[in-house]
Amino acid sequence: MTICSLTYDLNDRVYSTGMPPASQPARRTRDPEAKRVAILAAAREEFAEHGFAGATIRAIARRAGVTHGLVMLHFSSKEQLFLAAVPGTRDLTGTVEGGLDGLPERVATAFVQRMESADGADPFIALVRSAGDQEAARALLRAMARESAAAYREVLTGPDVEARVELVGALLIGVTFSRYVTGDGELAAMPADRLIPYLAEALAAFLR
Repeated sequence: MTICSLTYDLNDRVYSTGMPPASQPARRTRDPEAKRVAILAAAREEFAEHGFAGATIRAIARRAGVTHGLVMLHFSSKEQLFLAAVPGTRDLTGTVEGGLDGLPERVATAFVQRMESADGADPFIALVRSAGDQEAARALLRAMARESAAAYREVLTGPDVEARVELVGALLIGVTFSRYVTGDGELAAMPADRLIPYLAEALAAFLR
């Protein structure tokens, strides 16, 4: 009788009994990037189904097949996870590149194009829908404002940058409410290519 060798792999904590490869149990793999991708995918689904206020880190972790602690290791808060999972302020850096010349038009175009394809999973939509839960809305607004201000500081100058950024945000949130949440009135019915120049003209007052 042949005695099978027995070895212990300290890295993966799995046993290898010397059996043919096909009959051995599958090794665990440690792939942090794959787990991060799974967390982001689960977060998008959870936020789309339950909104920002209704989604929880534990529910996202269960959906992704990871632990609550691992989600918090990758993302320090629900606000940061939301901003990483859905399009929005994380794309702003690319939009502001190119300086002040044409900035209102770029912001208006990027906003409208993003919102038209957001399918309800954009930070502005989530913020407006979370307005009934004031604490959740404030937390999300603070997180969005921090990231937006950091991007706009690359091209805007002066002591009132934060105020101007908040005015931009207020304008875009108003458009979001009228067009993408209530979906009623002239603003909601307006074709996207007609909305962009109107929005760019209004944004110019704050960005130039």
